Amino acid sequence: MAVGSFPLDGGEWFARHEHGAHQLAWAPHGVLAVQAAGRTWVLPSTVALWIPAGVPHATGATSAALLRSLYFWPDRCPVSWDEPQVVAMSGLLRELIGHLAQGADRIPADARLRAESVVLDLLRPVSVTTVRAPDPTDPRARRVAEALRADPSDGRTLTEWGAVVGASARTLARAFVSGTGLTYGQWRAQLRLQAAMPLLAAGATVSSVARRVGYGSPSAFVAAFRRGVGVAPGTYFARAGGEGVGR
Repeated sequence: MAVGSFPLDGGEWFARHEHGAHQLAWAPHGVLAVQAAGRTWVLPSTVALWIPAGVPHATGATSAALLRSLYFWPDRCPVSWDEPQVVAMSGLLRELIGHLAQGADRIPADARLRAESVVLDLLRPVSVTTVRAPDPTDPRARRVAEALRADPSDGRTLTEWGAVVGASARTLARAFVSGTGLTYGQWRAQLRLQAAMPLLAAGATVSSVARRVGYGSPSAFVAAFRRGVGVAPGTYFARAGGEGVGR
């Protein structure tokens, strides 16, 4: 096992690449984003992403972050997940990774092997759903998507958007389904969750985030988050020690 640390500025990305080793990507500070297998994961410090060897991916930061990557040699690794997997970051796992990040020259070989073995024992998958809002292929629907990325709280209907981009509501509806695999309503909900995640990870309250991404009430936002991700925001962004995001 090897550990690398890489400071990232907000918006900075490592371009698409792959490794001969399995990777566990985690940010003890800031928020990571990983694109792989046609999906995007937004990762606060409470979770990490297991990326199997040979899987092409791009890694970046939605805000200033420290990327801490663990690399596992496949021929000596008992973990056999063959797809990217979200992993819970317990307090003990955090401390062990920090311990191993000191470098091999500062830890006796036998002690390092024991610590690495415990790290592997602590890798626990989290049942969450990937939030994805791919760009439509139709240029008119893509204009709508770009406007909503700039302002996720924009509540215009497809009929209203059609007047802006020169297409009927029915045409735009078909374009979203054919180009993204999602209805317009599903796509917009996913986009709003993508926009909400960095804000929640930075410590914003559920109430303020709900307003900023277009929900009329915190309860409506929490319900949408639970439908889209599989858990409530307070669970996904739970702080070490048991505190969740503010309400």
